Amino acid sequence: VQLVESGGGSVQAGGSLRLSCEASGGDTSNYCMGWVRQAPGKEREGVAVIASDGFASYAPSVKARLTISRDNAENTLYLQMNGLKSEATAMYYCAANGRYGGICPTLSNFDYWGQGTQVSVSS
Repeated sequence: VQLVESGGGSVQAGGSLRLSCEASGGDTSNYCMGWVRQAPGKEREGVAVIASDGFASYAPSVKARLTISRDNAENTLYLQMNGLKSEATAMYYCAANGRYGGICPTLSNFDYWGQGTQVSVSS
């Protein structure tokens, strides 16, 4: 499975971005999909996951501002980010896991990773 992210960029605080992730090389409709971010000098942090049935989970720090969704027919994952703050500045990675029948045991347990898309929020 190959994952390609798009939609990152530079925005001012309070702005919005929508990240997309296109999957190829396999049917990800039965995969757990998610977004993981890594800020400069920090460890990777799982921010949102979505199971194959659409059940979503979020890190508490981002729950009010992010919405994860998926289009299984298009093998595409999305992350809508609203009310962005400077602390959201990070590289955002799309990730997938097919080992658990489509459920997401954690926010950061993945086997497949994209190359990342940069999000920069200026205050």
